[in-house]
Amino acid sequence: MTAEEAAARVRPGHWVDYGFGMGQPDAFDRALAGRDDLTGPVYLRAALSMRPRAVLSAADAGRRFVWMNWHFSGIDRRAHDAGEAHYIPLNFGEAPGLYRRFIDPVDIAVVKCCGRDAAGFFNFSGACTYHEALLERARCVIVEVDPRMPRVRGPRNGIHESRVDVVIETDGLGAPELGQGTPSDTDLRIARQVAEHVEDGACLQVGIGGLPNAVCNAILEAGVKDLGIHTEMLVDGLMRLHQAGRVTGARKANGIGKTVFTFAGGSTALNAFIHDHCELESWPVDETNLPDRIQANPGVVSVNSTAHMDLQGQAASESAGHRHLTGTGGQLQFVRGAYASAGGKSFLCLPSTRTRRDGTVESRIVAALEPGTIVTTPRTDVMFVATEWGVVNLKGRSVPERVRALISVAHPDFREALSRQARETRLVPAGFL
Repeated sequence: MTAEEAAARVRPGHWVDYGFGMGQPDAFDRALAGRDDLTGPVYLRAALSMRPRAVLSAADAGRRFVWMNWHFSGIDRRAHDAGEAHYIPLNFGEAPGLYRRFIDPVDIAVVKCCGRDAAGFFNFSGACTYHEALLERARCVIVEVDPRMPRVRGPRNGIHESRVDVVIETDGLGAPELGQGTPSDTDLRIARQVAEHVEDGACLQVGIGGLPNAVCNAILEAGVKDLGIHTEMLVDGLMRLHQAGRVTGARKANGIGKTVFTFAGGSTALNAFIHDHCELESWPVDETNLPDRIQANPGVVSVNSTAHMDLQGQAASESAGHRHLTGTGGQLQFVRGAYASAGGKSFLCLPSTRTRRDGTVESRIVAALEPGTIVTTPRTDVMFVATEWGVVNLKGRSVPERVRALISVAHPDFREALSRQARETRLVPAGFL
Protein backbone atom coordinates (compact mmCIF):
# COMPACT_ATOMS: atom_id res chain seq x y z
CA MET A 1 0.00 0.00 0.00
CA THR A 2 0.91 3.63 -0.14
CA ALA A 3 1.42 5.39 3.18
CA GLU A 4 -1.87 7.23 2.63
CA GLU A 5 -3.77 3.98 2.04
CA ALA A 6 -2.25 2.46 5.18
CA ALA A 7 -3.03 5.54 7.29
CA ALA A 8 -6.64 5.38 6.07
CA ARG A 9 -7.03 2.25 8.25
CA VAL A 10 -6.79 4.35 11.39
CA ARG A 11 -10.08 5.13 13.15
CA PRO A 12 -10.87 7.46 16.09
CA GLY A 13 -10.18 5.67 19.36
CA HIS A 14 -7.54 3.39 17.85
CA TRP A 15 -4.27 2.72 19.64
CA VAL A 16 -1.48 3.11 17.07
CA ASP A 17 2.04 2.16 18.12
CA TYR A 18 5.02 3.77 16.34
CA GLY A 19 7.73 1.75 18.06
CA PHE A 20 11.15 2.90 19.16
CA GLY A 21 13.87 5.31 18.08
CA MET A 22 15.10 4.93 14.52
CA GLY A 23 12.33 2.36 14.00
CA GLN A 24 9.58 4.98 14.11
CA PRO A 25 7.86 5.48 10.72
CA ASP A 26 8.23 8.63 8.64
CA ALA A 27 5.96 8.24 5.57
CA PHE A 28 3.10 6.77 7.62
CA ASP A 29 3.51 9.55 10.19
CA ARG A 30 3.16 12.24 7.53
CA ALA A 31 0.16 10.48 6.01
CA LEU A 32 -1.58 10.12 9.37
CA ALA A 33 -0.93 13.78 10.19
CA GLY A 34 -2.72 14.63 6.94
CA ARG A 35 -5.90 12.83 8.04
CA ASP A 36 -7.96 15.98 8.72
CA ASP A 37 -11.11 13.84 8.54
CA LEU A 38 -10.46 12.30 11.97
CA THR A 39 -13.29 13.38 14.28
CA GLY A 40 -11.90 12.06 17.55
CA PRO A 41 -8.56 11.33 19.15
CA VAL A 42 -6.16 8.63 18.01
CA TYR A 43 -3.92 7.31 20.81
CA LEU A 44 -0.29 7.06 19.70
CA ARG A 45 2.43 5.26 21.64
CA ALA A 46 6.18 5.45 20.98
CA ALA A 47 9.59 5.91 22.61
CA LEU A 48 12.65 8.12 22.07
CA SER A 49 11.68 10.04 18.94
CA MET A 50 14.79 10.80 16.86
CA ARG A 51 13.00 12.93 14.27
CA PRO A 52 10.19 15.50 14.69
CA ARG A 53 6.85 13.74 14.41
CA ALA A 54 4.35 15.13 11.93
CA VAL A 55 1.39 14.17 14.09
CA LEU A 56 2.66 16.51 16.82
CA SER A 57 2.95 19.51 14.53
CA ALA A 58 -0.22 18.89 12.51
CA ALA A 59 -3.02 21.43 12.53
CA ASP A 60 -5.41 20.79 15.41
CA ALA A 61 -3.11 18.03 16.65
CA GLY A 62 -4.35 18.31 20.22
CA ARG A 63 -7.87 17.34 19.17
CA ARG A 64 -6.87 14.53 16.83
CA PHE A 65 -3.89 12.87 18.51
CA VAL A 66 -2.81 11.89 22.04
CA TRP A 67 0.95 11.14 22.22
CA MET A 68 2.08 8.62 24.86
CA ASN A 69 5.77 7.90 25.30
CA TRP A 70 7.90 5.33 27.13
CA HIS A 71 11.06 7.51 27.12
CA PHE A 72 11.49 11.16 26.14
CA SER A 73 14.01 12.48 23.70
CA GLY A 74 14.43 16.25 23.37
CA ILE A 75 11.67 16.18 20.75
CA ASP A 76 9.28 14.39 23.10
CA ARG A 77 10.24 16.67 26.01
CA ARG A 78 9.37 19.79 24.06
CA ALA A 79 6.02 18.23 23.14
CA HIS A 80 5.45 17.45 26.83
CA ASP A 81 6.31 21.02 27.81
CA ALA A 82 3.67 22.16 25.30
CA GLY A 83 1.10 19.82 26.82
CA GLU A 84 1.14 17.50 23.78
CA ALA A 85 2.90 14.42 25.19
CA HIS A 86 2.48 12.18 28.22
CA TYR A 87 4.96 9.81 29.86
CA ILE A 88 4.44 6.08 30.55
CA PRO A 89 6.61 4.87 33.47
CA LEU A 90 8.84 1.97 32.43
CA ASN A 91 11.86 -0.06 33.43
CA PHE A 92 13.01 -0.53 29.85
CA GLY A 93 13.91 -4.22 30.14
CA GLU A 94 10.33 -5.00 31.14
CA ALA A 95 8.85 -3.60 27.91
CA PRO A 96 8.38 -6.94 26.07
CA GLY A 97 6.74 -8.44 29.14
CA LEU A 98 4.46 -5.42 29.53
CA TYR A 99 3.22 -5.76 25.96
CA ARG A 100 2.64 -9.50 26.34
CA ARG A 101 1.05 -9.36 29.81
CA PHE A 102 -0.58 -5.99 30.40
CA ILE A 103 -1.01 -3.99 27.19
CA ASP A 104 -4.38 -4.45 25.50
CA PRO A 105 -4.02 -5.59 21.90
CA VAL A 106 -2.65 -2.77 19.75
CA ASP A 107 -5.01 -1.81 16.94
CA ILE A 108 -2.20 -0.90 14.52
CA ALA A 109 1.57 -1.19 14.92
CA VAL A 110 3.79 0.41 12.31
CA VAL A 111 7.59 0.19 12.43
CA LYS A 112 10.30 1.12 9.98
CA CYS A 113 12.50 -1.74 8.78
CA CYS A 114 15.13 -2.69 6.24
CA GLY A 115 13.90 -4.40 3.08
CA ARG A 116 12.97 -8.06 3.13
CA ASP A 117 15.92 -10.47 2.96
CA ALA A 118 16.18 -13.76 1.06
CA ALA A 119 14.59 -15.65 3.99
CA GLY A 120 11.61 -13.28 4.05
CA PHE A 121 12.56 -11.24 7.13
CA PHE A 122 12.25 -7.49 7.56
CA ASN A 123 15.16 -6.37 9.78
CA PHE A 124 14.49 -3.98 12.71
CA SER A 125 17.84 -2.23 12.10
CA GLY A 126 19.15 -0.48 15.23
CA ALA A 127 15.81 -0.58 17.06
CA CYS A 128 15.30 -4.19 18.14
CA THR A 129 14.13 -3.22 21.68
CA TYR A 130 10.54 -4.42 22.22
CA HIS A 131 9.42 -4.56 18.57
CA GLU A 132 9.04 -8.36 18.50
CA ALA A 133 6.59 -8.29 21.43
CA LEU A 134 4.80 -5.20 20.12
CA LEU A 135 4.10 -6.80 16.75
CA GLU A 136 2.87 -9.98 18.43
CA ARG A 137 0.18 -7.89 20.15
CA ALA A 138 -0.92 -5.92 17.08
CA ARG A 139 -4.16 -6.63 15.24
CA CYS A 140 -2.64 -5.02 12.16
CA VAL A 141 1.14 -5.06 11.49
CA ILE A 142 2.47 -2.44 9.08
CA VAL A 143 6.10 -2.39 7.97
CA GLU A 144 7.49 0.79 6.42
CA VAL A 145 10.49 -0.25 4.31
CA ASP A 146 13.46 2.12 4.24
CA PRO A 147 16.23 0.80 1.97
CA ARG A 148 18.72 3.24 3.48
CA MET A 149 18.49 1.86 7.01
CA PRO A 150 21.50 -0.12 8.31
CA ARG A 151 20.90 -3.85 8.55
CA VAL A 152 21.89 -5.12 12.00
CA ARG A 153 22.57 -8.72 12.93
CA GLY A 154 20.83 -10.45 15.82
CA PRO A 155 19.00 -13.74 16.42
CA ARG A 156 15.58 -12.03 16.87
CA ASN A 157 16.07 -8.69 15.18
CA GLY A 158 13.28 -8.85 12.61
CA ILE A 159 9.82 -10.05 11.60
CA HIS A 160 8.94 -12.62 8.95
CA GLU A 161 6.77 -11.57 6.02
CA SER A 162 4.13 -14.14 7.02
CA ARG A 163 3.31 -12.01 10.08
CA VAL A 164 3.05 -8.70 8.20
CA ASP A 165 -0.31 -7.34 7.01
CA VAL A 166 0.79 -4.23 5.11
CA VAL A 167 4.07 -3.15 3.50
CA ILE A 168 4.78 0.49 2.64
CA GLU A 169 7.70 0.85 0.24
CA THR A 170 9.58 4.16 0.49
CA ASP A 171 12.75 5.75 -0.85
CA GLY A 172 13.58 6.30 2.81
CA LEU A 173 15.32 8.88 4.94
CA GLY A 174 17.76 6.42 6.46
CA ALA A 175 18.63 6.25 10.12
CA PRO A 176 18.47 9.58 11.95
CA GLU A 177 21.34 11.03 13.92
CA LEU A 178 20.98 11.40 17.68
CA GLY A 179 23.06 14.17 19.18
CA GLN A 180 25.24 13.07 22.09
CA GLY A 181 26.29 16.50 23.29
CA THR A 182 29.81 17.90 23.51
CA PRO A 183 31.59 16.93 26.74
CA SER A 184 32.40 19.90 28.94
CA ASP A 185 35.63 20.29 30.88
CA THR A 186 33.69 19.11 33.92
CA ASP A 187 32.53 16.00 32.04
CA LEU A 188 36.14 15.25 31.09
CA ARG A 189 37.28 15.54 34.73
CA ILE A 190 34.53 13.15 35.83
CA ALA A 191 35.30 10.75 32.99
CA ARG A 192 38.99 10.48 33.85
CA GLN A 193 38.15 9.63 37.46
CA VAL A 194 35.66 6.94 36.46
CA ALA A 195 38.12 5.44 33.95
CA GLU A 196 40.60 4.85 36.78
CA HIS A 197 38.19 2.25 38.18
CA VAL A 198 37.82 0.30 34.90
CA GLU A 199 40.07 -2.73 34.59
CA ASP A 200 41.11 -4.93 31.67
CA GLY A 201 38.35 -7.37 30.77
CA ALA A 202 35.49 -5.24 32.10
CA CYS A 203 32.09 -5.53 30.40
CA LEU A 204 30.77 -2.04 29.65
CA GLN A 205 27.37 -0.36 29.64
CA VAL A 206 27.12 3.38 29.13
CA GLY A 207 24.10 5.61 28.84
CA ILE A 208 23.16 8.52 26.65
CA GLY A 209 24.81 11.94 26.63
CA GLY A 210 28.14 13.70 26.48
CA LEU A 211 29.35 12.50 29.87
CA PRO A 212 29.08 8.71 29.31
CA ASN A 213 30.70 9.17 25.88
CA ALA A 214 33.51 11.08 27.58
CA VAL A 215 34.00 8.10 29.90
CA CYS A 216 34.50 5.87 26.86
CA ASN A 217 37.13 8.25 25.52
CA ALA A 218 38.88 8.30 28.91
CA ILE A 219 38.89 4.49 28.98
CA LEU A 220 40.45 4.54 25.52
CA GLU A 221 43.14 7.00 26.63
CA ALA A 222 43.83 4.92 29.76
CA GLY A 223 44.76 1.92 27.59
CA VAL A 224 42.20 -0.48 29.08
CA LYS A 225 41.87 -3.56 26.86
CA ASP A 226 40.11 -6.88 26.30
CA LEU A 227 36.76 -5.23 27.01
CA GLY A 228 33.29 -6.62 26.53
CA ILE A 229 30.16 -4.65 25.68
CA HIS A 230 26.69 -5.60 26.91
CA THR A 231 24.68 -2.41 26.81
CA GLU A 232 21.24 -1.00 26.30
CA MET A 233 22.42 1.70 23.89
CA LEU A 234 25.31 1.54 21.44
CA VAL A 235 26.88 5.01 21.27
CA ASP A 236 29.80 6.63 19.49
CA GLY A 237 32.13 6.23 22.45
CA LEU A 238 31.66 2.46 22.49
CA MET A 239 32.15 2.40 18.71
CA ARG A 240 35.51 4.15 19.09
CA LEU A 241 36.64 1.59 21.66
CA HIS A 242 35.64 -1.17 19.26
CA GLN A 243 37.41 0.44 16.31
CA ALA A 244 40.58 0.85 18.39
CA GLY A 245 40.74 -2.89 18.99
CA ARG A 246 40.02 -2.65 22.72
CA VAL A 247 36.86 -4.80 22.54
CA THR A 248 37.12 -8.57 22.26
CA GLY A 249 34.19 -9.87 24.33
CA ALA A 250 36.36 -12.85 25.24
CA ARG A 251 35.64 -12.68 28.97
CA LYS A 252 31.89 -12.39 28.64
CA ALA A 253 29.56 -15.22 29.64
CA ASN A 254 26.52 -13.94 27.74
CA GLY A 255 27.18 -13.27 24.06
CA ILE A 256 30.84 -14.31 24.09
CA GLY A 257 32.84 -12.47 21.45
CA LYS A 258 29.90 -10.25 20.49
CA THR A 259 29.11 -6.61 21.18
CA VAL A 260 25.51 -6.79 22.36
CA PHE A 261 23.03 -3.91 22.45
CA THR A 262 19.29 -3.37 22.05
CA PHE A 263 19.33 -0.07 20.15
CA ALA A 264 21.78 2.34 18.57
CA GLY A 265 21.78 6.12 18.63
CA GLY A 266 24.47 8.52 17.56
CA SER A 267 26.29 9.92 14.55
CA THR A 268 26.14 9.06 10.86
CA ALA A 269 29.42 7.21 11.43
CA LEU A 270 27.76 5.02 14.06
CA ASN A 271 24.87 4.23 11.72
CA ALA A 272 27.39 3.10 9.10
CA PHE A 273 29.38 1.13 11.69
CA ILE A 274 26.44 -1.05 12.74
CA HIS A 275 25.52 -2.06 9.18
CA ASP A 276 26.04 -5.82 8.80
CA HIS A 277 28.94 -5.82 11.28
CA CYS A 278 29.74 -9.44 12.06
CA GLU A 279 30.80 -8.75 15.67
CA LEU A 280 27.68 -6.76 16.59
CA GLU A 281 24.28 -8.14 17.58
CA SER A 282 21.08 -6.34 18.56
CA TRP A 283 18.97 -8.30 21.04
CA PRO A 284 15.47 -7.72 22.44
CA VAL A 285 15.60 -5.42 25.46
CA ASP A 286 14.56 -8.12 27.93
CA GLU A 287 17.72 -10.00 26.88
CA THR A 288 19.97 -6.96 27.42
CA ASN A 289 18.40 -5.10 30.34
CA LEU A 290 16.91 -7.53 32.84
CA PRO A 291 19.31 -7.71 35.79
CA ASP A 292 19.76 -11.49 35.65
CA ARG A 293 20.98 -11.19 32.04
CA ILE A 294 23.34 -8.37 32.95
CA GLN A 295 24.85 -10.05 36.00
CA ALA A 296 25.65 -13.21 34.01
CA ASN A 297 28.68 -11.35 32.66
CA PRO A 298 31.58 -10.87 35.10
CA GLY A 299 33.10 -7.48 35.72
CA VAL A 300 30.17 -5.37 34.50
CA VAL A 301 30.85 -1.63 34.66
CA SER A 302 27.70 0.47 34.27
CA VAL A 303 28.08 4.22 33.67
CA ASN A 304 25.04 6.50 33.65
CA SER A 305 24.22 10.14 34.30
CA THR A 306 21.87 11.57 36.88
CA ALA A 307 20.52 15.09 37.25
CA HIS A 308 20.30 15.50 41.03
CA MET A 309 21.08 13.49 44.15
CA ASP A 310 20.04 14.10 47.72
CA LEU A 311 22.33 13.63 50.69
CA GLN A 312 21.01 10.12 51.36
CA GLY A 313 21.89 9.00 47.82
CA GLN A 314 18.55 9.09 46.04
CA ALA A 315 19.26 9.68 42.33
CA ALA A 316 16.79 11.73 40.29
CA SER A 317 17.57 11.19 36.63
CA GLU A 318 14.29 11.78 34.79
CA SER A 319 12.50 14.83 36.13
CA ALA A 320 13.03 18.25 37.69
CA GLY A 321 10.11 18.82 40.00
CA HIS A 322 6.97 18.08 38.03
CA ARG A 323 8.68 18.68 34.68
CA HIS A 324 9.42 15.34 33.07
CA LEU A 325 12.74 15.21 31.18
CA THR A 326 13.60 11.68 29.98
CA GLY A 327 12.54 8.40 31.58
CA THR A 328 13.65 5.61 33.85
CA GLY A 329 15.02 3.71 30.87
CA GLY A 330 17.52 1.03 31.82
CA GLN A 331 19.37 2.92 34.54
CA LEU A 332 17.99 1.11 37.58
CA GLN A 333 18.24 -2.31 35.96
CA PHE A 334 21.90 -1.78 34.99
CA VAL A 335 22.74 -0.41 38.45
CA ARG A 336 21.31 -3.60 39.94
CA GLY A 337 22.77 -5.92 37.31
CA ALA A 338 26.25 -4.43 37.62
CA TYR A 339 26.21 -4.72 41.41
CA ALA A 340 25.18 -8.40 41.18
CA SER A 341 27.88 -9.15 38.58
CA ALA A 342 31.05 -10.79 39.91
CA GLY A 343 33.37 -7.85 40.55
CA GLY A 344 30.86 -5.44 39.00
CA LYS A 345 30.65 -1.69 39.54
CA SER A 346 27.96 0.87 38.81
CA PHE A 347 28.62 4.60 38.51
CA LEU A 348 26.13 7.45 38.61
CA CYS A 349 27.80 10.60 37.33
CA LEU A 350 26.80 14.23 37.67
CA PRO A 351 28.49 17.63 37.50
CA SER A 352 28.39 19.15 40.97
CA THR A 353 26.53 22.28 39.84
CA ARG A 354 24.15 23.60 37.20
CA THR A 355 23.64 27.15 35.96
CA ARG A 356 20.04 28.31 35.65
CA ARG A 357 18.80 30.46 32.82
CA ASP A 358 18.96 33.53 35.03
CA GLY A 359 22.66 32.88 35.63
CA THR A 360 22.42 31.61 39.20
CA VAL A 361 24.44 28.53 40.08
CA GLU A 362 22.96 25.76 42.20
CA SER A 363 24.24 22.50 43.60
CA ARG A 364 23.10 19.25 42.00
CA ILE A 365 23.75 17.51 45.32
CA VAL A 366 20.96 18.72 47.59
CA ALA A 367 19.70 18.14 51.10
CA ALA A 368 16.26 17.23 49.73
CA LEU A 369 14.88 16.80 46.22
CA GLU A 370 12.45 19.37 44.89
CA PRO A 371 8.79 18.34 45.43
CA GLY A 372 7.50 16.36 42.45
CA THR A 373 10.96 15.07 41.48
CA ILE A 374 10.98 11.37 40.62
CA VAL A 375 13.57 9.10 42.23
CA THR A 376 15.03 6.92 39.47
CA THR A 377 17.54 4.92 41.51
CA PRO A 378 16.78 4.40 45.24
CA ARG A 379 19.46 5.06 47.82
CA THR A 380 19.67 1.32 48.56
CA ASP A 381 20.89 0.65 45.00
CA VAL A 382 23.37 3.48 44.44
CA MET A 383 26.99 2.33 44.41
CA PHE A 384 29.66 4.74 43.09
CA VAL A 385 28.84 8.44 42.70
CA ALA A 386 31.19 10.55 40.59
CA THR A 387 31.48 14.31 40.27
CA GLU A 388 34.43 16.40 39.11
CA TRP A 389 35.51 16.50 42.78
CA GLY A 390 35.90 12.77 43.25
CA VAL A 391 34.31 9.32 43.40
CA VAL A 392 32.63 7.86 46.50
CA ASN A 393 31.07 4.47 47.18
CA LEU A 394 27.76 4.52 49.09
CA LYS A 395 27.24 0.77 49.36
CA GLY A 396 27.10 -0.36 52.99
CA ARG A 397 27.33 3.20 54.31
CA SER A 398 25.05 4.58 57.02
CA VAL A 399 23.04 7.74 56.37
CA PRO A 400 25.58 9.94 58.23
CA GLU A 401 28.44 8.34 56.28
CA ARG A 402 26.59 8.88 53.01
CA VAL A 403 26.00 12.53 53.87
CA ARG A 404 29.69 13.07 54.60
CA ALA A 405 30.77 11.25 51.45
CA LEU A 406 28.41 13.16 49.16
CA ILE A 407 29.32 16.52 50.67
CA SER A 408 32.96 15.67 49.96
CA VAL A 409 32.22 15.49 46.21
CA ALA A 410 29.82 18.46 46.15
CA HIS A 411 31.12 21.79 44.88
CA PRO A 412 33.20 23.49 47.61
CA ASP A 413 30.98 26.59 47.45
CA PHE A 414 27.99 24.56 48.70
CA ARG A 415 29.59 22.22 51.24
CA GLU A 416 29.07 24.45 54.27
CA ALA A 417 25.38 24.98 53.50
CA LEU A 418 24.85 21.27 52.87
CA SER A 419 26.53 20.43 56.18
CA ARG A 420 24.29 22.91 58.00
CA GLN A 421 21.16 21.48 56.35
CA ALA A 422 22.24 17.95 57.25
CA ARG A 423 22.60 18.94 60.91
CA GLU A 424 19.29 20.81 60.94
CA THR A 425 17.40 17.84 59.50
CA ARG A 426 19.18 15.39 61.86
CA LEU A 427 20.67 13.35 59.07
CA VAL A 428 23.91 13.26 61.09
CA PRO A 429 24.59 13.07 64.84
CA ALA A 430 25.93 16.06 66.72
CA GLY A 431 29.58 16.71 65.98
CA PHE A 432 29.70 14.31 63.01
CA LEU A 433 30.34 17.05 60.44
